[in-house]
Amino acid sequence: MPRIQAATLAEHREAQRRALLDAARAILVADPARPPTLTEVAARAGLARPSIYQYFSSRDQLLAELLADTFPQWARRVSERMAAASDPVEQVLEYVRTNLELVASGEHAMARVLTTIIDDDIAAYSRELHDELHTPLIDALETAGAPDPVATAGLIDGIVYAASRMLESGQNADRTVAAATELVGPYLAALSPGADGSR
Repeated sequence: MPRIQAATLAEHREAQRRALLDAARAILVADPARPPTLTEVAARAGLARPSIYQYFSSRDQLLAELLADTFPQWARRVSERMAAASDPVEQVLEYVRTNLELVASGEHAMARVLTTIIDDDIAAYSRELHDELHTPLIDALETAGAPDPVATAGLIDGIVYAASRMLESGQNADRTVAAATELVGPYLAALSPGADGSR
């Protein structure tokens, strides 16, 4: 029997763990109101139920790790889209668009449910990660010439939050994203001269 190299075994275990997290995420996105059982997660990942205990000792541990996995991915997606934008004004608009696209995909509803069913330490961690999303937004607003980038970031988040609630109530995603960017756009356009941060 050929020997399994440690790196290969580690990669295999990580792939299995990732498959289980992805399976749990897919189930929760489809029905955020009902956290999945370990049996459901294992079945969706194509594993026997006892196998899941090699990776997670309980459903609570699985859900806690899913939450800890979800927010960094969300933050990375937003940061990457902002970094690819051509100027700070477009970066702010990408912040709005990308957050709302992720809400429309079901990720936000899933994450919000997770924060209500797991312990306070993980919920606090999720809030810290959420706060980290403000850093690139504030930076972009400062570069664009906003006189109070922190306060403006809070107002933009208020628009994103209101639009998120609309999406979760069933509003059309394209129209909702367009409406949110149309609210933010005129303010950004009024910043002068805008792109280089000079006034």
